[in-house]
Amino acid sequence: MAPFQQISATHRDCNTCFWVRIQLQERYLSEIGNCVKLLELEMGGNYLTGTIPPEISHIKNLQIALNLSFNHLHGPLPPDLGRFDKLVSLDVSNNQLSGTIPSALKGMLSLIEVNFSNNLFTGPIPTFVPFQKSPNSSFSGNKGLCGEPLSSSCGNSNSHGSYHRKVSYKIILAVIGSGLAVFVSVIIVVMLFMMRERQEKSKKSEGIADDEGNNQPSIIAGNVFVENLRQAIDFDAVVKATMKDSNKLSSGTFSTVYKAVMPSGILLSVKRLKSMDRTIIHHQSKMIRELERLSRLCHDNLMRPIGYVFYEDVALLLHQYLPNGTLAQFLHDSSKLQDYKPDWPKRLEIAIGVAEGLDFLHHLAIIHLDISAGNIILDASFKALVGEVEISKLLDPSRGTASISAVAGSFGYIPPEYAYTMQVTAPGNVYSYGVVLLEILTTRVPVDEAFGEGIDLVKWVHSAPARGETPEQILDPRLSTVSFTWRKEMLAALKVALLCTDSTPAKRPKMKKVVEMLQEITQN
Repeated sequence: MAPFQQISATHRDCNTCFWVRIQLQERYLSEIGNCVKLLELEMGGNYLTGTIPPEISHIKNLQIALNLSFNHLHGPLPPDLGRFDKLVSLDVSNNQLSGTIPSALKGMLSLIEVNFSNNLFTGPIPTFVPFQKSPNSSFSGNKGLCGEPLSSSCGNSNSHGSYHRKVSYKIILAVIGSGLAVFVSVIIVVMLFMMRERQEKSKKSEGIADDEGNNQPSIIAGNVFVENLRQAIDFDAVVKATMKDSNKLSSGTFSTVYKAVMPSGILLSVKRLKSMDRTIIHHQSKMIRELERLSRLCHDNLMRPIGYVFYEDVALLLHQYLPNGTLAQFLHDSSKLQDYKPDWPKRLEIAIGVAEGLDFLHHLAIIHLDISAGNIILDASFKALVGEVEISKLLDPSRGTASISAVAGSFGYIPPEYAYTMQVTAPGNVYSYGVVLLEILTTRVPVDEAFGEGIDLVKWVHSAPARGETPEQILDPRLSTVSFTWRKEMLAALKVALLCTDSTPAKRPKMKKVVEMLQEITQN
């Protein structure tokens, strides 16, 4: 068997191959096309000879890097390399490659980093954004090359073409500008109508609330755990705030959250337990003891109660008000998309914070009943706080697992095994967290008709290989295409999410291991 046939047979199913100090001739190098599953190919600094065979383009999944630098390759660059539409980094520097740089390389739509330096290339550098944005050093050492980003011009003909391109750009900009003006005008008109409708609805809601306020119920019990806030919180104002729909912030499986403004000016977030949970209110003394214990939990990524109010058969739990809302709003609120800025480092920090909060709860044998993006709150610096912790403890003071009369959790986040075990578990928490992590990576909601009938976000991601899609195509392209580093970090986080959402509970990692894997991404 030929040398390279032995190597390709060994590595045919690898994602990444690094070959150092090997000697291959052209006829063996062409057999690299057999490694169709490669994501990254590093062959720099070897003793490769001959030309780059067009068969190399058969590695259709290549997307992280192709490095053939510091070898003894000669001849032209194959135009077929343009088929690598997912490739991020291309390095063929320090060889004896000649001829022009093929225009067909414009097909490399994901390209970010290139290096053609120290070869024998001639002619103009193709007009392609990744080429023009590269430093001069990426093309230096090729005496016959000209055009941007090099300082050497290719002559009058290109200047003439450049002039026409500039004129074309002006025409395009003028057309786009006119279209935007019309679009903005339409949006303004629509917004005015919507504002008018909201004002009318608000007036009606306030009128109804005022009528209800005349019959405000009497408070049975109330307390504030933070001593310096006791004088600033008015229980009657808390109850009244929860009677206005205009104060509603969010609604989850077990509670509805309202914004409350105290007469003192302090803002609170008030959680009203839904009717399905009112049975626990009949054991008020036990409930109060649990709330007091939870208020003393010391972890930066947990939303702790600062007080409570009971009236009739209603329980209101008091929290500090956080203006950045929930993770679900941060990811999907359409009103924020117009001024959207790529924010992968912020998202990764949020993912780590949530994982650390859940790891802390599991260490105390507290199983969360409803992990979802809607129950993760973001403070003023976008630090993630896990909410609904009180519900978990109030409904389940036992250790390990909790039997419940209905499947706990939000639709799209519920582990498959809950449907038949009717028990919440730590592995189930890990699954729900994995859904949140997929949500962060894809900016897609857990349940969407676009996935197809009976398919949620988890099934859509896990079935990507069957659809012929690579992991790269699952990620939010607004983030993954910003830089090579972001893309590698996101792919690493995707591996963690896939482990967490394994259909077999025993195969899912513990939250402590999840924290370690995510922290390792930031360290690397």
